[in-house]
Amino acid sequence: MLTQEENDILTLTGSDQPMGQYFRRYWQPVALSRELPESDGEPLRVTIMCEKLVAFRDTEGKVGLLDRRCPHRGADLFFGRNEECGLRCVYHGWKFGVDGKAMDLPNVPPGVRHHDTVRVRSYPTREFGDMIWAYMGPVIEKLPDVPQLEFGLVPPSHRYTTKKLQECNWAQTMEGDLDTSHFSFLHMPAPKVESNENPDAPADERRLRWIRNDPMPQFSIKAHEAGFVVGGARAADDGQTYWRMTQFLLPSHGTGPSTFPGETYFGFTLAPIDDHSHWLYGYAWNPDRPIGDEERAKLDEGHGILAKVDENFIAYRNKSNDYLIDRDDQKHRSFTGVKGLAEQDAMIQETQGPIVDRTNEMLTATDAAVVRFRRLMIEGARNLREQGTEPIAPWLHDSYHARPGSWIAAEGMPFEDVLVERFGDPLGRISTN
Repeated sequence: MLTQEENDILTLTGSDQPMGQYFRRYWQPVALSRELPESDGEPLRVTIMCEKLVAFRDTEGKVGLLDRRCPHRGADLFFGRNEECGLRCVYHGWKFGVDGKAMDLPNVPPGVRHHDTVRVRSYPTREFGDMIWAYMGPVIEKLPDVPQLEFGLVPPSHRYTTKKLQECNWAQTMEGDLDTSHFSFLHMPAPKVESNENPDAPADERRLRWIRNDPMPQFSIKAHEAGFVVGGARAADDGQTYWRMTQFLLPSHGTGPSTFPGETYFGFTLAPIDDHSHWLYGYAWNPDRPIGDEERAKLDEGHGILAKVDENFIAYRNKSNDYLIDRDDQKHRSFTGVKGLAEQDAMIQETQGPIVDRTNEMLTATDAAVVRFRRLMIEGARNLREQGTEPIAPWLHDSYHARPGSWIAAEGMPFEDVLVERFGDPLGRISTN
């Protein structure tokens, strides 16, 4: 468990907090590209890490991200006119470009220095993987590149992107992803089936049986320059071992561990809205083939770590409606009575409270990856705040070429060998050449 000070360091991301400054050294997703579909279109409200901003796509298609407050009299720039490569405040007509510089101050006399000095706070943006990313760190001459996650490197036809509101602190969602032992309970569709069940059953049935019958997976963790890869090993049939492997990538990228070769991969990036809520930007990708219409329709309805959401990206099954829990289904057909893996996760993560009290918990050996995550994040934030040590991972964008996935290996095979056998690399990295 953590001290209260450590819990605060881990969870608080305002600009005056250690983790807030640490997060700001990394590119953060602030919107889906489709939320700004056209040049000179409607602006978009954005709140990230407690900062209230407005995003807009200018006449040339560039995305601006500005402080929502006009520096003149504090009017809300969300209501501004998006015109001629700038956003114009409707109060007195002050107009700003994507770089935040004043383009026109119609009520300021010529020759007044305001024309040269006035600007609104702005952040650089990039588009990658059908998402808009912002760099909110210190002003520096050269920026790091956006992390080159594989979903953004495949053709658009090979990926699917969405987002979902999570009503809890960002770290709770990340810890849920790193805890593969809960799959033996939370996501199970039926009561326990004995381990001597038909070994020739379909692959999905056998995977569920292995997970259900072994609630204490053995964890192995290997660190790399952008985070770490963790493997959870469970007993499978015929003396083999079933491995589920996930990548944690700094500061808030996670992956689903279930994919076998040829199947579609899943991942996500968490973007804090404030300390009590965040956006989960979810994505699915297949490096080998396009994601067809039938599969996209399935993803729209919610599948794997992706939930079905409404036009505001709010999950249909959410905290306000008790995730539409069906007690009869829970009694007879599933462990939870809640439909959807993503919704089952959210039920646990959100009902832990806005910020879970990590000073009052009882950890076990199956929480090894959670402990590693906490130590890594707290150390990075502390080193930045107390020693001025800048993180190196933002500058290693190609180190984000890393895959998650499942594998069946010989019993006793070392984790590194499993990674090589599954991915061709001892850390699960992939070549993009």
